[in-house]
Amino acid sequence: MAGKGRNILVIKHGALGDVILAQGPFQAIRAHHGDARIVLLTTRPFAAFLEKSGLFDEVWIDERPKIWQLSKLIPLIRKLRKERFDRVYDLQTSTRTNSYFSFFPKRRKPEWCGIAKGCSHPHDSPLRTKIHTIERHIDQLKVAGIETVPTPDFSWAMADLSRFSLPANYALLVPGGSAHRPEKRWPAIRFAELAEYLDEKGITPVLIGGKAETEAIAKIKETCPGAVDLSSKTDFGDIASLGAGAALAVGNDTGPLHLISAVGCKTVVLFSRASDPNMSRPRGPDVRVLREDNLADLSLGHVIGELDLQP
Repeated sequence: MAGKGRNILVIKHGALGDVILAQGPFQAIRAHHGDARIVLLTTRPFAAFLEKSGLFDEVWIDERPKIWQLSKLIPLIRKLRKERFDRVYDLQTSTRTNSYFSFFPKRRKPEWCGIAKGCSHPHDSPLRTKIHTIERHIDQLKVAGIETVPTPDFSWAMADLSRFSLPANYALLVPGGSAHRPEKRWPAIRFAELAEYLDEKGITPVLIGGKAETEAIAKIKETCPGAVDLSSKTDFGDIASLGAGAALAVGNDTGPLHLISAVGCKTVVLFSRASDPNMSRPRGPDVRVLREDNLADLSLGHVIGELDLQP
């Protein structure tokens, strides 16, 4: 075992894009610590998915209790203390997870890689808030002696898509985004026009989203009846498999695009002024970023130009 300690805790809560970007660091921590017992502390939406990775011996769910919710907070404190972790990798580095460092008694604090005050392996680089999440994780892990972070491997996530009866040649359209950030969404009518264009090219548009995308997806289907609506029918494994099989994907700055691009799909991701692609864009072998301050001003032609479809 290369790394110090046989009892390791990794903290990563989410959202989806952040969890996907942490896959390489997860793999690096497992490789560094060999056959150590590694526990992941995450939130409920990602627990079952990350259990399948084989990188963790246990996955714990953090309900993220408020400070006054003692009936939930005290059991969490006791559970963390009881395990006597040798080292903690805090990949969340939030105000909440920094506070977890204080849960451990002074004389029995584990080695801690993060930004909690007084921790043993502080990531105190002045660049940490100015670089992409991937580079930040890489830099943080170097502080703890992990020099190499591999390319993310999501082969474990693949699911059987036969129930969808999809055509061989399809493209993924992801018209969703943060429900409270409508400025991060390309207008539904533009996605509808793109779907129509792809359908005419013999590429079936496949639509991904949830309940928040009901109106947008209905608009796309109205314009392009040939589109396949998989909204609210897919889990994370389905999305990974869909990305691996798709000819291309186009979507807003939203979590599923991170997974789709990470499995190798040619991806065009659309950014507005609401977020910075230099800090958080999806990563993968073929990711193209289009940015317009107001996404309503992003033309269909501009997006089509990035697809490089053969005539």
